[in-house]
Amino acid sequence: MLVSPLLILLGVVSLHGCAEAQSINQILKDSAIHMEDTLLCGAWDCDCTFNRLRGCCCAANDLFRVEDETFRRLASLGDGIAMLRGRVGALTAGIKIAFKAGIDPYLLTTSDEKCFGPFNTNVPIPYTLVTLNDGNGYNPSLGVFTAPHAGVYVFSCTVYSAVNLNQRLYHKVVMVKNGEVLTSVWEDNREDAEDSGSHTLTVEMQRGDQVYMELESGRKLCTNLYSNVFTGYMLYAYTDE
Repeated sequence: MLVSPLLILLGVVSLHGCAEAQSINQILKDSAIHMEDTLLCGAWDCDCTFNRLRGCCCAANDLFRVEDETFRRLASLGDGIAMLRGRVGALTAGIKIAFKAGIDPYLLTTSDEKCFGPFNTNVPIPYTLVTLNDGNGYNPSLGVFTAPHAGVYVFSCTVYSAVNLNQRLYHKVVMVKNGEVLTSVWEDNREDAEDSGSHTLTVEMQRGDQVYMELESGRKLCTNLYSNVFTGYMLYAYTDE
C-alpha cells in the first residue's frame, strides 16, 4: 500500500518534537528513499528532486525534448525563410522588364498628309521615341520587343489617326507575336475625321519570343503620330527557367 509522505512526516514530527533531529527536507527525502511502492510516473530520482535539478518531474524530460525539437524546427524554418527571401530578392532584382515607346512624327512623315504609310506590304511600326526600356527588351530600330525571360507579360497599344474632312479614315494596326496576330485596331469610313482605339493583352512568353505592332498593307496612320503608343511589362516571371 502506498504510504503518504505527509502521514510519514506527521509521524516523524510527533516522535522527534517539531523535527529537531532532522530537517523537514531530509525527512521527506528519507521517506521517499524507503518507499517501496512503484510511482505512477516511474522511478523517482530523489537527489534530483531535492537538489532542484533540471528534469525531475515525471513529464519534464518529455517537455524539454518537445521544447528542443520546437526550437530546432523554428530555427530551420527561419533559415528557410531567409534563403527564400534571398532567392526572391535575387530573382526580382535581375528581372525588371518594362518599356514604353511612341512614334516620332517628324521621322515618319512620308507625304504632305503627314502619314505613315500606305505601303504595299505589311510593315512593322518603328516606335522610336523610347521613354522607358528596363531590361532592354525593346529594340527601337525594329520596333520589336524580345522577351529576355520566360513569364507572363502585359502589352498595350493605342492607335490614333486623323485625316482631312471628307477624306477616308483608313487604318488597321495589328499586334503580332512570333508572326501570329494577337489583336487589331482598325477603322475604315469617311464619316469620322479622326479616331483612336486601345487594346491591352496578357500574353504568355518564352525567352526569345517577340511582340511588335504592324501596319497592314494599303493602310496609313496620319497626323499627331505621337499619340500612337506601344507599351509592355512583365507581370511575373517563370522561376523554373
